[in-house]
Amino acid sequence: MGEQSKIIFPQEVLDEYAGLGIDLTTLFSAGHLGARMGLEVLEASAERVVGTLPVEGNTQPYGLLHGGASAVLAETLGSVGAMLHGGTGKLAVGVDLNCTHHRGVRSGLVTGVATPVHRGRTTATYETVITDEEGRRVCSARLTCLLKDAPVS
Repeated sequence: MGEQSKIIFPQEVLDEYAGLGIDLTTLFSAGHLGARMGLEVLEASAERVVGTLPVEGNTQPYGLLHGGASAVLAETLGSVGAMLHGGTGKLAVGVDLNCTHHRGVRSGLVTGVATPVHRGRTTATYETVITDEEGRRVCSARLTCLLKDAPVS
């Protein structure tokens, strides 16, 4: 658990980052927190980011998926989309996250799909819909990222 599987990127994105010597799979991994939680990013483009998270190990005292775990999934997926939208010259920094929890989940895997609501020059907003294994909506989240200029090296 926590091992990053092969993320599917559009070829033009792979080419752009490879030209800079950047390994996208490492750059867009779920990071240390996501790895501990078992979060996996499966597909990534500026138009759609898909990832999964196991319920087991990410529950609150009542045995339900922790709302914070849903927030981590939503922020990770939305940030990846915003970073891909911003391109290599920008860094995506989350400035607002809103999550509405619709139903509890006690087991299995949840899937998040992040799609853009707004993609501008200085901000990007993504909606993430998190569903259970039966396709029922568990959480609706919205993340806005500031797109800052990347440091010049």
